[in-house]
Amino acid sequence: MANILVIEDEYPISQVLKVYLQKVGYSVTQCFNGGQALVMFRETQPDLVLLDIMLPEKNGWSILKEIRERSTCPVIMLTALGEVNYRLEGFDHGADDYIAKPFIADEVVARVRAVLRRAVGSSDSATGKQYGSLVIDCKAHKVLLGGEEIVLTPRDLSVLMFLADHPNQTFTRDQLIDQVWGWEYEGSDRAVDLAIKRLRKALKEWDEAEGEIKTLRGLGYQLSVQKK
Repeated sequence: MANILVIEDEYPISQVLKVYLQKVGYSVTQCFNGGQALVMFRETQPDLVLLDIMLPEKNGWSILKEIRERSTCPVIMLTALGEVNYRLEGFDHGADDYIAKPFIADEVVARVRAVLRRAVGSSDSATGKQYGSLVIDCKAHKVLLGGEEIVLTPRDLSVLMFLADHPNQTFTRDQLIDQVWGWEYEGSDRAVDLAIKRLRKALKEWDEAEGEIKTLRGLGYQLSVQKK
């Protein structure tokens, strides 16, 4: 069963999360201080992180950024800041989901299951894809561009893999949310735009003669590639 790292400075909240997650079989490690978060992340190598934003010594944004520099481990943000702009900031930093306090513990468990399921599912495809210098190795959970590995978040990788599975087909934001985020997602569809923006940045060296992620105004997004 997956190991969950809970980075939350409020002890009662952390304990509730621990009890509910352990009840369904997850292993749980707790961290109560932002300054120790990355040390514990390296030591425990979790399968998923529940990360509060307001933490002593180092805030959640900084921790998320440093996690993303070294890992594609799924991260769910926990915060009392419920405004949409904070949610979008979380997704822009590479968060996989966002849960505002106060929350129902059973909902957190359901979100954890959903994010882990998507992370595992993104590496279950039997085949890889190659479009020119871009190689998507589904089994190894890797993306190579010109032979160099590109590190993507699990969510961004899932978006790229879905588009790569349906080249030259256009999908609306709602369709991408249904296919990648899942029906239980309750956030803004701007998360799709942010994922596409990050993917374009990551693939900026990809030769447009081989392919690109296109925006079809009023219709949606597609991975436009040259047919062999």
